[in-house]
Amino acid sequence: MPSEENAPGALLVCRAPADSVAPVAHLLNEPMLLTAAGQEWSVLVPEGRPWSDGAEPVDRVATGWATALAVGAPWPVLALWWDADRVGYTLAVGFRRPVGYVWLTDGTPVGEDEAMRTFAARLGLDPVLDVQSLDRLAAPDSEADARARLLGLVAILSRTGVALPAGLTPGASSAELSAAARALPDVRQIDWATLRRTARTELEAVQEGPLGPYLPWSGRPEARLLALAEVVAGLPLVVHGLRRRRAGLLSAGALLLAHGALGLSYGLTLPRD
Repeated sequence: MPSEENAPGALLVCRAPADSVAPVAHLLNEPMLLTAAGQEWSVLVPEGRPWSDGAEPVDRVATGWATALAVGAPWPVLALWWDADRVGYTLAVGFRRPVGYVWLTDGTPVGEDEAMRTFAARLGLDPVLDVQSLDRLAAPDSEADARARLLGLVAILSRTGVALPAGLTPGASSAELSAAARALPDVRQIDWATLRRTARTELEAVQEGPLGPYLPWSGRPEARLLALAEVVAGLPLVVHGLRRRRAGLLSAGALLLAHGALGLSYGLTLPRD
């Protein structure tokens, strides 16, 4: 493996533009850098604290992040990961069981051939040419080490539009990847503090509009009156729905009650950094 000998690292490649990835990535509450990786692809570069601190192995962390991102979004997420002993990938798509493959550092394949075919099908790869290329990655090859296997996988993905920016090379350390990402012109920071600042700015803009006084978080008398009205309207709907066994009325009443109660209990200000 390359520089910073045997240093673990990971990349999260998402089949969506950065503007779509950013809101979902913020919810991971992990410091990352986000940038474009092709016309319809983006890549997240984690700082790697969980594995650099020795808390968890990189493959488990990267797989968990990819799964969480894919469940909350309509696009697939591919985690590329590596450490001192192995390299591999995990593809997560919606609520489906993630699929992955592993190679030892010397390039020895230790995954299942069926995983490669499932990988190709879920990404919509060519069932002949691309699958043949994937089969070669899963075959023994004394001249292909782990890094060559990952680079070969990225080369196959380039046919779908993946174009990792310069410096974001599978096999590099997390520190090297972060440094390379920060040098890119369109990179953006992903963390919880950034999300809160962005959300506060957007909420303040909405609150200044005509509906502002009626928003639950405004703390204005109009908002509290509206919330109280929702509770008053929701209670008889719930009672009527229970008596008549009408699920629609019951659901509508419960929704009004819940939203009204939230409005009445909402704090007067947003949390500050």
